[in-house]
Amino acid sequence: MVFLWAGFSLLVLFSIAFIIHMKNIANENHVKYEIFYFPNFPSSFREMTFFFISDIHRRTIDDSIIKEAIDVAEMVIIGGDLLEKGVKLEKTRENLRKLKRIGPVYFVWGNNDYEINRDVLEALLKEEEIVLLENKAVSFKSANGESWSLIGIEDYSLEYDNLEIALENVEDHNFKILVSHNPKIMEKLENDNQISLVLSGHTHGGQIRIFGFGPYELGGTKVIGNTTVFVSNGYGTTTIPLRLGARPETHIIKIQHKQNKKEI
Repeated sequence: MVFLWAGFSLLVLFSIAFIIHMKNIANENHVKYEIFYFPNFPSSFREMTFFFISDIHRRTIDDSIIKEAIDVAEMVIIGGDLLEKGVKLEKTRENLRKLKRIGPVYFVWGNNDYEINRDVLEALLKEEEIVLLENKAVSFKSANGESWSLIGIEDYSLEYDNLEIALENVEDHNFKILVSHNPKIMEKLENDNQISLVLSGHTHGGQIRIFGFGPYELGGTKVIGNTTVFVSNGYGTTTIPLRLGARPETHIIKIQHKQNKKEI
């Protein structure tokens, strides 16, 4: 009986320690550096660097991440799930104001963002001068007339996405970056859309992976047809505040014309 009780006690202690370990992982702060080369990226821009963060959920963005991105990234892209039900708007406002220290902020909807009253969240975004890309695009033109477009769509899983509308005012020859919270948008993309890069989150990299296996693949980069697809593990967690085998991450992403290769 004594040995049984001792074994049970050790199991409980191990379980508690393991949960603490997973919680510590979930609260880590990582900035990963990514660089992509595209032959069709306008050479007159030379390069574009932005900070990408998705799936913030309940977390408060750590100041160390902001400090690393300031004076490096030219803009910020939030890939959805800025918050979820139960998150106070003032906490979200704090996160947005931190991100604004890096540069102009662009936001696309994630599935959990709809858990908040849409009008209330849109009002907050407007107050903080966040550019909301809800099935629309913004384009940037160089002095010699070359252009690239940042396209954002609403959440795919809830069927609010409308790529056709988002592309309405985008010139066919523009270099195109599509931001979609859910990477499954690839199921709808066609070659005629001429999307060079897709930025997504949503999957959390599986969040908890046992012996390398999880409900979703780890974040990373794939090339599907003519499109490069980048999926982030995300910064926060959902359902339970734990991670294992899928560390949280944010990203500094640099895009260069292929002939301008150099170290990031």
